[in-house]
Amino acid sequence: MSFKDNTISFPELIKLKRDGGQLSPAEIGTFVHGVTSGDIQNSQIGAMLMAIWQKGMTGEETIALTREMMNSGETFKWPKEWLVVDKHSTGGVGDKVSLPLAPALAACGCKVPMISGRGLAHTGGTLDKLESIRGFNVNQSVEQVKQILEDVGCCIVGQTENLVPADRVLYAIRDATSTVDSHPLIISSIISKKGAEGLSTLVLDVKFGRAALYKDVDSARHLAQSLITVGNKLGVKTGAVLSRMDSPIGQSVGNAVEVCEALECLKGRGSDDLKELVTNLGGHLLCMCGHSCTLESGKKEIALKLENGEALKKFEAMLMAQGVSADVAHSLCSNETDYFKHMKRAAHQTELEVPDNGAILDIDGLALAEVLHKLGAGRTKSGEEIDHSVGAEILVKIGQQIQKGESWIRIHHSCPDLSTHYSDLQKALVIGSLKECKSASRVAEFIHPDNPNMS
Repeated sequence: MSFKDNTISFPELIKLKRDGGQLSPAEIGTFVHGVTSGDIQNSQIGAMLMAIWQKGMTGEETIALTREMMNSGETFKWPKEWLVVDKHSTGGVGDKVSLPLAPALAACGCKVPMISGRGLAHTGGTLDKLESIRGFNVNQSVEQVKQILEDVGCCIVGQTENLVPADRVLYAIRDATSTVDSHPLIISSIISKKGAEGLSTLVLDVKFGRAALYKDVDSARHLAQSLITVGNKLGVKTGAVLSRMDSPIGQSVGNAVEVCEALECLKGRGSDDLKELVTNLGGHLLCMCGHSCTLESGKKEIALKLENGEALKKFEAMLMAQGVSADVAHSLCSNETDYFKHMKRAAHQTELEVPDNGAILDIDGLALAEVLHKLGAGRTKSGEEIDHSVGAEILVKIGQQIQKGESWIRIHHSCPDLSTHYSDLQKALVIGSLKECKSASRVAEFIHPDNPNMS
């Protein structure tokens, strides 16, 4: 049925929502069908999105929108005996958690069809990070995804043409109409894709803080509770971790440099806060899907898979299954530490020095990411090329005592002169007395699937 054959007038639907009315499931179905088929003009879609942004949606409307988007294309079907799980992050600076988490979960016996995205703004997304590796192919058909899950247990791929096509159209227009931050539109975009993956269990990493979309924990909690409610209503057992996002996750920000750090984590090394997020998110998933009896046992199993090399073996197998040559995959996952033999190395590496003696109190992740974006690590519009080699290695840790003149960061860049960015980079570093240092866990709280209003 095409939109023009339907008796519902789309201008009337826009007016209804613009004036604060509630759309019925049938009316929302008409909207999503028109978006997918192309029967509705982009200007009309933009008008509806703005009406939703201004007036919001009820819980029933949001669930209906998410369901219609989820069913706008093909959906994955899996063998009943599979434990199919995934995680979604609302985004953060230095967030390379998916790279070690997916293979660690696969090493525990789960199936992880991780459908990820490309980054807009500061730095690249998960797909961009993996494309730093020579030969890695994020474009896999439904049949290829199923085969990789059968053979390896995990994959990290882009959205297929036929998976939630309504979201692809809506997201592009949301970006063009400044309606990206609408709660109903955020919820429907996230949960529709995860629902189409055919998941049994989903954990959300909802970030808050200076370098996150939501600056305070209350706003992040409200979004998490709504996501959990809609996810569970659509048959996906959904819980959420609220995590702090002020300083960068781990010691690297960029694309290729984050792959290097993810490999270190997979080899049982690397930064403590990255391990904390990987083991917490993985532990919650194992507990929620019934694989582990308790959160602690789930976290211990994820940590063990990182330490004993089983997660690394899964990562190596995933690389080969997604186009990386056996020689390159084996080299990256061996004791070899010169990862840039298989990834583009930036033309220049410049270290910046600490201006004063003292303790490292903070590193402003957002300020750092904004400079890297200007250097080419991120994009300002969909489809724009990025420089995978641009990034930063943070050479210090919060709470560390450091002397004036010591290096605190190494910038990987392609521009011959970095001096115009020195001031902005140095502003990201906060130095003071060790007594002023406040350390906190990345993980603030967990919101349960069974009662999203209780943390």
